[in-house]
Amino acid sequence: MLLLDPRENRLLAALPTSEWERWLPNLEPVELGLGDVLYESGGRQTHVYFPTTAIVSLLYVLENGASAEIAVVGNEGIVGISLFMGGGSTPSRAVVQSSGSGFRMTAHAMKEEFDRAGPVLHLLLRYTQALITQMSQTAVCNRHHTLDQQLCRWLLLSLDRLRDNELSMTQELISNMLGVRREGVTEVALKLQKANLIRYARGRITVLDRAGLEKRSCECYAVVKNEYDRLLPPGATS
Repeated sequence: MLLLDPRENRLLAALPTSEWERWLPNLEPVELGLGDVLYESGGRQTHVYFPTTAIVSLLYVLENGASAEIAVVGNEGIVGISLFMGGGSTPSRAVVQSSGSGFRMTAHAMKEEFDRAGPVLHLLLRYTQALITQMSQTAVCNRHHTLDQQLCRWLLLSLDRLRDNELSMTQELISNMLGVRREGVTEVALKLQKANLIRYARGRITVLDRAGLEKRSCECYAVVKNEYDRLLPPGATS
């Protein structure tokens, strides 16, 4: 039995008391392992997920199997917005990029809650707007900014969703997320390590200088973070 508090997910923590009491029986604790696929492109979604200590990547997958990350979701949000937005499915794939815990709710229960309207609907719509901003900014960043800047942005977004300053990430996984060659990730990671911004060893990245990463990153990180802060209640973002 997992002894977890759903309110470690900041979106759940933002629920008004009456909604929280109604939601609690419908929240099932789950362990999310590295590489677990929560839903596939075009597949039917049976649950939504609220990560607490895990991070989930939303990936767009091409016909040839190549993929690139379009957004990350951690303890600030929910995985599976197409369930309550009316689409039923999505062309993206949801994969756990950092293992940990979370909670899930059935598709039926989620739809019922959304259809009640009121504060839940408005909270979820504001979160969705913030997520769309992240997706849009990621597309712009991947097109116009250097790999160095992209990696800094990605590390900062991941760091915001973790309890400490260490990420368990292989270079292959990072290259898949950013949609670039692994050699490029290796080169940039070494540059960041030489600048004493990170330490990378055996699939673990430790951030040594967060302020330095923020200075080295492009404006995309700040745009995304500011939008989450603007749209979600205090405490619903890191």
